Amino acid sequence: MAEAIAKRTLLSGKLVSNFGHSTIDCVIRSLSDVGACLQVQSTHGVPDRFELVIQGRERKPCKVSWQSEDRIGVSFVGSPGTESKPETSLDLVRGQMLALRAALDEIEVGVVLLDADMRSQFINKAFRRMWKLPDAKAEARIPFVGLMYHGRDTRAYEIPTDDLDAYVASRVERVSAGDVAPMDLRLADGSVLRFQCAVLPNGGRLLTYTAVTDIVRHSDQLETLKSALDNVEDGVMLFDGAMTLEFINRKARDFWSIPAGTAAPGSSLQGVMEHTQLMFDVPAEQFDAFVATRLARIRAGDATPHDIRTINGKIMRAHCTKLAGGGRMLTYCDVTDLVRDAERLETLATIDALTGICNRRQFLALAEAEWNRFQRYNRPLAMIMLDIDHFKSVNDRYGHATGDEVIRTVARCCSDGKRASDVAGRIGGEELAILLPETEIESAQLVAERLREAIAAQTFRYERISFRVAVSIGVAGARASMPGVSALLRDADAALYKAKALGRNRVMLHEVLEIGELRSAAE
Repeated sequence: MAEAIAKRTLLSGKLVSNFGHSTIDCVIRSLSDVGACLQVQSTHGVPDRFELVIQGRERKPCKVSWQSEDRIGVSFVGSPGTESKPETSLDLVRGQMLALRAALDEIEVGVVLLDADMRSQFINKAFRRMWKLPDAKAEARIPFVGLMYHGRDTRAYEIPTDDLDAYVASRVERVSAGDVAPMDLRLADGSVLRFQCAVLPNGGRLLTYTAVTDIVRHSDQLETLKSALDNVEDGVMLFDGAMTLEFINRKARDFWSIPAGTAAPGSSLQGVMEHTQLMFDVPAEQFDAFVATRLARIRAGDATPHDIRTINGKIMRAHCTKLAGGGRMLTYCDVTDLVRDAERLETLATIDALTGICNRRQFLALAEAEWNRFQRYNRPLAMIMLDIDHFKSVNDRYGHATGDEVIRTVARCCSDGKRASDVAGRIGGEELAILLPETEIESAQLVAERLREAIAAQTFRYERISFRVAVSIGVAGARASMPGVSALLRDADAALYKAKALGRNRVMLHEVLEIGELRSAAE
């Protein structure tokens, strides 16, 4: 008889089964000719028969004689004193099942296998860790409702206490009905598990629990952000790097009159523009160019704010921001009131309140710009200055209200008689001026004469009295030798006083060589 005395050793080994597809590491605590004592991390999932590979070299067929929590006693098949019999197909299936269970114990997904009566047949280690389920209870083959009660009793669910029993009943009903829809389970410790139920051919259920805490929390944060953006006063659109719409808030839909069922996430930038373009207050002949410019600015990530006027009278300030990954965030703010206020302030600052034409400050500013152009390109430039004759008598005889009406009428004649490029302004009191770019002094004289005749033809009424007024007009042309636009104004003013000195109600040109003391004669 061969010697069966076991020798103590700490050799490394492997348990190989399932035709080499499954291996379990072990430490050989003792070894003899007929068997060995093996230490493993857990005996759970170890098949009854396997091959023991000693230090990667020697292979010995084994069958389990006894086992404890982490120790296995094996006998070598075919050794003296042992009985060897061939492995049956049932043994193979059992070995494969044990190998499958061992594999399921190694994954991070919680797995529960239920039979047709909804009793647990297998619960892997990941599920036990997730729900702090003791091994004794996991091996007791408790029903699914018992697992639910374990979660309730350990306060694992993020569910109000008063709702727990109803929640347990609902979960049991869903599993019994074979509801395969995924469900996120929120736990009291803040973690989230995605639960899914699969119906097995034998009527049982395969339940899986996957940790999705980060995914769900990020999704929650995204939903919170979307909800916040839906309640801001600005319109917001988010596009990805391919210029595909990812999000549009409620305010943006309101601004651009986009129905809820259109311009949904996934729409192209071009498609969104097709929904918004009907709101642009742009002339038909300029429309295509306007849309093309808008698209180009967005694709280029132009961050310069610009105002868009809509057909309903609103003014939207658009701003484009580049995002990580090549995306774009478009924001739209209703600045109608701000722009209208700014326009009113600009009007107050630049327009004469009585006549509606430029005030003195604005007229001189525009005249200075035209003077600079005259100096740069040496193009003709003329100035007309006019003064209402005997205006003090009008005020004294008919009152200031009538005098104001006379000034307004004269200003209207100036506006009606000028070109779009000309600038009319009230210089002071009853004195007005017109700046005529690209105009020789002779042509300006003709304009002045038509203006004088138009004013002379106006009839004014005070109570039952009708009367007319006349104006004296001076015309001057810009010269390269002049130091500035103020010199042009002085020349036109000198010609004006010449007209007054010669009897009023006439047009006079400034003559460069003439020097006269005409102001006193005009008084």
